[in-house]
Amino acid sequence: MGGEEIKAQSLLTFDELLESVYGKYIGFAGGGAKVFGFTSVATDSRNVKPGSLFVPLIGEKQDGHKYIPQAIEAGASVIFVTNSVYQNNAKLYMDYAAENLDRTFIAVENNLTALQNAARAYVQKFPNLIKIGITGSSGKTTTKEILTSILKEKYNVVATEGNFNSETGLPLSVFNIRPEHQVGVFEMGMNRKNEIGEIARVLAPNYAIITNIGNAHIGILGSRENIAEEKKKIFKYINENGAAFVSDEDDFANFLLDGVKGKRVRYGKNVPQEASGVQFISNDGIEGTRFAVDGKETCLNIPGLYNYTNALGCIALAKTLGLGAREVCAGIEKVRSVDGRGNVIAINTKKNSNGESKKVMLMYDCYNANPDSMEKAINLCGSLEIKGRLIFVLGDMKELGSSSAEEHSRIGALATLSKPNLIVFVGPEMENGAKAAKLSGFSNIKYFPTADVDKVSECVLDYVNDDDFILLKASHSMNFDMIAQKIDAGEVVSA
Repeated sequence: MGGEEIKAQSLLTFDELLESVYGKYIGFAGGGAKVFGFTSVATDSRNVKPGSLFVPLIGEKQDGHKYIPQAIEAGASVIFVTNSVYQNNAKLYMDYAAENLDRTFIAVENNLTALQNAARAYVQKFPNLIKIGITGSSGKTTTKEILTSILKEKYNVVATEGNFNSETGLPLSVFNIRPEHQVGVFEMGMNRKNEIGEIARVLAPNYAIITNIGNAHIGILGSRENIAEEKKKIFKYINENGAAFVSDEDDFANFLLDGVKGKRVRYGKNVPQEASGVQFISNDGIEGTRFAVDGKETCLNIPGLYNYTNALGCIALAKTLGLGAREVCAGIEKVRSVDGRGNVIAINTKKNSNGESKKVMLMYDCYNANPDSMEKAINLCGSLEIKGRLIFVLGDMKELGSSSAEEHSRIGALATLSKPNLIVFVGPEMENGAKAAKLSGFSNIKYFPTADVDKVSECVLDYVNDDDFILLKASHSMNFDMIAQKIDAGEVVSA
């Protein structure tokens, strides 16, 4: 893509960008301002391509400004520079501008804030876009996938890719909106106070779902009440023509809906069929949940009644937007588990120390873990009818702060109630889980103080027999995805 083409297809004009980020042009008269344009946005120089706006962020360990030369080499056409960095070495950045007259350098007060403000200005260029936000302590990504699948039956939809839902991920995601899109479905996560407030301001959703209020990030926010207060900010921009959706099963439902200007909708298994139009038929274990929408039968092919609850929120929103039972059911039936989030597959394991391979069922939920999602996964596995034995491999849950020891102990004791044949606890925090399981009278326990992929995998492989069911569940930093790879020989029997 040449300079003139980038300029013609620019996501924002020079004036729009400068005004939205309160920026100052760096360089001599004319220069990069004359050829201004960007067609993508990146905060990592490795993701820069010709025509990118490069936003070098400053973190605890890294200062992205040192990668500006690499961004220029990769084709960045617009580059932000934090004011304080620019003031400390103005000559360097003036030299960059003088040596790269086909690039635009803009000084801003704070690069992260500028990224968010630029994204907000970009979203405002699409006043007719139906903007949907999704947050909650767990189930965000699955809910996003279910809703997107349903809405695609009627609309041209743009949605969060992967889990780009953070203070940087959400702004990057909205830059994927294009004029042909009718609906945007964007996930919003948080790791600190007011993060939801900041990214909700970027999108300003007119429809939003809060899946639940749990204990995820309680170590950062301090209490479930504070978590609810933060999550509620996603509803701030909903007007009289929009709608807010919360789970009727959540004890914060009344608090979350209080003050919402638009329609207030409760969804869940306890909402009467007369109100929801949904009739529960059966829980089919790892095959999913069967139900009917306005009399039309369908199946959500993801295990767990908690995922059925997530689907009920999506159905309620879809019906609010005018989708009928045929469209809803068609979208539901196309949904599959997101990789690393509750996938259940039948596999042949790698060979154990005796040279034997076994045929087992493997459920790996390795992307994230908090007490709520851990409890749901354990209860689901405990409810299944399996031919062989049940094996839990449970790793540390992060960001629980002062509640960590208590919550890991609770999960350890809870795991024994599902009557597994073996529990493998992994990580320093899960030592509390192992102790609690032992105090509960459970004896077949293995404990590894660190996530030693080889040792944990070997332990499991030497124990399993044909037809056993293995649950792998931990926060992403525990590298359980690598343990799953070590167990799986790559010979998927069925999905």
